[in-house]
Amino acid sequence: MIPYTVLVLLVAVERLAELVTARRNADWSRRHSGVEHGSGHYPVMVVLHTALLAGCLLETWSAHRPFLPALGWPMLALALAAQALRWWCITTLGPRWNTRVIVVPGLPLVTGGPYRWLNHPNYLAVIVEGVALPLVHTNWVTATCFTLLNLPLLLTRVRCENAALAGAAPAHP
Repeated sequence: MIPYTVLVLLVAVERLAELVTARRNADWSRRHSGVEHGSGHYPVMVVLHTALLAGCLLETWSAHRPFLPALGWPMLALALAAQALRWWCITTLGPRWNTRVIVVPGLPLVTGGPYRWLNHPNYLAVIVEGVALPLVHTNWVTATCFTLLNLPLLLTRVRCENAALAGAAPAHP
C-alpha cells in the first residue's frame, strides 16, 4: 500500500505542476486577448479530479484493496502512458494549453503532435487515467464512480471546447 500511496502523491505533485503551467499559460492567453468559455463547469472538474486522487487513497486504505500484479502492472503502464500523453498535449499546445477553455482569436488550430490523430487527446488521457490509476491497486469503486461522474462533465467540456474552437482560425495545412 505504501508504494501505491507514493504513486498517488506523485500524481498529485504532477497535478500541481500542471496547475502552475496552466496558470502561466492562461495569463499568456489573456494577454493575447484570449476569451474564456464555459467557466461554470471548471469548479466541478477541479472537485472531481481531486476526488479521484483522494478516492484512490481512501479506498486502498479503508477497504484494504490488494495489489494484484496481473491487473496492477498493466494499469500502471496505462496510467503512465496517460501521463505521457497529457504532457505531449501540453508541450504540443505550448502556451495555449491550460486547464480552462481559453481561445486566443486568430490563432490557427493546432494539428501537430497527438492532435494529428485526435481532436481532444488530453481527454483520452483523462479517461485512461481515471480507470487505470485506481485499478493499479484494485480500487474498482473509485474507478467506476470517477468514470460515471466524469462522463457528463467530459461531454460538457468537449461541447464547450468545440464551440469555442469553431470560431478560431482555420488549421494550417
